[in-house]
Parts: sequence; C-alpha cells; structure tokens
Amino acid sequence: MRLINLERLAAAAGASLAVSTCFAQAIIIAPTAPPPPRVEVVPAPRPGYIWDQGRWRWAHGRYVWVPGHWQGVRPGHRWIPGHWVQGRRGWRWMEGHWSRR
Repeated sequence: MRLINLERLAAAAGASLAVSTCFAQAIIIAPTAPPPPRVEVVPAPRPGYIWDQGRWRWAHGRYVWVPGHWQGVRPGHRWIPGHWVQGRRGWRWMEGHWSRR
C-alpha cells in the first residue's frame, strides 16, 4: 500500500512539474509602430551560443529598448528572433523561440 502511494506521489509531482514549466505568454499590443531598431555592436561569436539582437519592448505606454543577449544553442533547433507584426488592433509582439530544424 505504501509503495502505491509513493508511486502516486511521484506521478503527481511529475505532472505538477510539467505544468509549472508551461506558462501563458501575455499578448502585447502597442498602438503605434516601434521605432527603427538600434544599431548594436554584435560581440564576437561564442561557441555554443547565438546572439539574440536587441528589441523594442512596449511598457507603460511607451517603447523601451532591451539590449541583445546570448542564447544557449539548442541542438537540432534554430532560433527564430522575436519581431513586431502589424494587425488590425495595433502592433503585436511575437516572442522569439526555438524551432526544430
């Protein structure tokens, strides 16, 4: 009986861990187009990393620049950078993500 309870506990813990790693992303819509991207000096390549360029983020009613940063490479994937897309209600931010090759 005790073994069954431990198995159930382990299964429940695994399920809650899987749920906790998933999260809902807020949909960001800005009323105006973002400014042109800033020119960033891209650092020299680093093995095992790719450079994710800086971007404009919509915060508190205005655009704020977020500098670029390194992303650890995921084998078998390619990085799709985040970008703004114009829609009927304004400009929507599409978050950067990894895509299987």
